[in-house]
Amino acid sequence: MRCGFRHEKKLWSLGIVRIAGIDEAGRGALAGPVVAAAAILPESCRLRRLRLNDSKQLSPDRREEIFQYLTTRSEILWSVGIVDHLEIDRINILRASHAAMRIAVAGLTNLPEHALIDGLPA
Repeated sequence: MRCGFRHEKKLWSLGIVRIAGIDEAGRGALAGPVVAAAAILPESCRLRRLRLNDSKQLSPDRREEIFQYLTTRSEILWSVGIVDHLEIDRINILRASHAAMRIAVAGLTNLPEHALIDGLPA
């Protein structure tokens, strides 16, 4: 998987600048919460030098290095949403994933104009 900005570039050309990328983790786990993150990167953000790839393919040290970079820059907005196992049991894992994504978006200090979501539709 290559990190690119094809979708963002198209939206930026239309004047849409606050674009949130949203993804979840934990949906395939047998127990525990589902967690989603939302992030808005500025158009000027250059991640190529980070050699960013699928986090599952990164070493723990490399993943931590990228995490520190992304979470310590004031120009990068990010938020996390968590839905616990009791809610997962009540509404099912797909709906819980969507709920975690909504919580993550709501936690952003500036709401996005558009969202790019890695996940299944409702």
